[in-house]
Amino acid sequence: MSIAQQKPRTRVRAPELTGREWLNTGGREVQLGELRGKVVLLDFWTFCCINCLHVIDELRPLEEEFGDELVVVGVHSPKFEHEADPDALAAAVERYEVRHPVLDDPELSTWRNYAVKAWPTLAVIDPEGYLVHVAAGEGHVEALRSVIGEIVAEHDEKGTLHRGDGPYVPPRTAATTLRFPAKAVSGPGTILVADSANHSLVEFAEDGETVLRRIGSGARGRADGEAQDASFAEPSGLAVLPKDVAAAAGYDLVVADTANHLLRGVRLADGAVTTIAGTGQQWRDGEDGGPALDIPLTSPWDVAWWEPAGGVVIAMAGNHTLGLFDPTGGKLRRLAGTTVEGLRDGAAPEAFFAQPSGLADGGERLWLADSETSALRWIEPDGDGFAVRTAVGRGLFDFGHADGPADGALFQHPLGVAALPDGSVAVCDTYNGAVRRYDPASDEVSTLATHLAEPSGATLVDGELVVVASAAHKLERPVPPGVSDRLIEGASQQVTRPATDVAPGSVELAVVFTPPPGSKLDERYGPSTRLEITASPAELLVEGAGTGTDLTRRLVLADDVEHGVLHVVAQAASCTDDPGVEHPTCHLTRQDWGVPVRVGGSGPDRLPLIMGGMDAGSWGAPRSEGFGGPGRKLFE
Repeated sequence: MSIAQQKPRTRVRAPELTGREWLNTGGREVQLGELRGKVVLLDFWTFCCINCLHVIDELRPLEEEFGDELVVVGVHSPKFEHEADPDALAAAVERYEVRHPVLDDPELSTWRNYAVKAWPTLAVIDPEGYLVHVAAGEGHVEALRSVIGEIVAEHDEKGTLHRGDGPYVPPRTAATTLRFPAKAVSGPGTILVADSANHSLVEFAEDGETVLRRIGSGARGRADGEAQDASFAEPSGLAVLPKDVAAAAGYDLVVADTANHLLRGVRLADGAVTTIAGTGQQWRDGEDGGPALDIPLTSPWDVAWWEPAGGVVIAMAGNHTLGLFDPTGGKLRRLAGTTVEGLRDGAAPEAFFAQPSGLADGGERLWLADSETSALRWIEPDGDGFAVRTAVGRGLFDFGHADGPADGALFQHPLGVAALPDGSVAVCDTYNGAVRRYDPASDEVSTLATHLAEPSGATLVDGELVVVASAAHKLERPVPPGVSDRLIEGASQQVTRPATDVAPGSVELAVVFTPPPGSKLDERYGPSTRLEITASPAELLVEGAGTGTDLTRRLVLADDVEHGVLHVVAQAASCTDDPGVEHPTCHLTRQDWGVPVRVGGSGPDRLPLIMGGMDAGSWGAPRSEGFGGPGRKLFE
């Protein structure tokens, strides 16, 4: 059934877009009224969120396909303090090649007006200014294509569609040798750098300034071949293989080709590039082990050779896991993690991670920067398997800059780590603009350097720490030999995202999902939906934890736990609803939530979460009050 054929419902007027400033508009403020006649797609995002970065890439073909009818507006509603910095946001918009207007929403005012509960969330506004479709998470391209296509056809017929250019104005970009470099590794007399926004690798002399060569054409792509012809898409992590392994594999360097969802191998003798793992498609569900070229990856952010595991460990930021790649056997498997986003230690297959983004070989320990929990963690051999431990970090919503004993120390979204010769670890504390040091012997954290521009990776060159200052577009040596650690007395901070009030005792959690237009739930091989729920702390959930196939579940919350986080993973399979189609198009929609909750007597006893396809009109908000306006709860 098309949107035009659906039964009439109360129409929901989209609230105005309010925030601090606009980017990619030439400095001009944009009002919804001036976008009448266009289909408007709001993308609520924050630049720390890997799922949000996936959506930016997913929207590119829609922006091209509906270039005359569609205006995409990114609404940047930050999680971390650093993301509320306007200069940091401007850098992120350039770094990730965002080619549409972006509203800076540091106080989450537009987020609240649209009753958003998760990053990312997408909202579609029709040419008459009414909200018609909302979906949370990623993987909604086909549904959006159908919805936008129907809106365009309907309003073209009504005469309310206006084609033409939108308010996007391309920003000016400075020319620098490096553009938002991500990671670096040292080789014999050289430093190799992943030049992320230039989609290539740069090899420097040890001074970090003299360019020896560039590997990659500089154009976004995934072509294999000679150094000048090959292409990458936002490469990040780099790992040099041991000589014997490199000789057997036929390449010396493994590259995490992040936005391509691939691993690439580079033969350093001539710079030739070949694809060694991944399909180029993003993993969403299914097989995660087997021949490496047959297994989809999802935003591999860093890589490191680790002898205890006998292979290259992959920080798979896109699904919160660690993978293991065997270069000589060409095999890949999951090493640790469940795909649930959070912080949980223990046996590797049961651990929770949150966008693991940096790896460093520390011998028996593989150090790990777990960015979304602002944590430093490690994995180590444990009996016949491996175990995950946390040195510093509290969970998804606590961060800051505080030194001292590890149980009270805080980072803010670290992206890189480097193992130091004395057994300690240097942490690129990215959103604090600092390099920190964790000493396992004393179990304390100190600060080595500050005032760096988003340090995202580090390597040792002749015993000296070389740091990738990503937002400064260069390598820096910020820690002079023998420098004294400087103690930072910092206050803890928490994410400003408001907690959801819920009643103590019995609460109904309902994941709202409607198949995309022209589709139905796929029941051919059993239940089409899956719901997994856990909590931090675990004591928050008296009943309701675990996995099932119903998207609605009764939870019982403890009355003596005031604050906590519900970790919810939902998925639904749908296929084309047309018996005449011999090979229907099928799609798996998946969304992860980390929902901060506050348990109190006045909270509601129902918690709905939108996964996809929800028609805004079904909420029944009064037209005069707008979406989620005063006097009416959005979800009743």
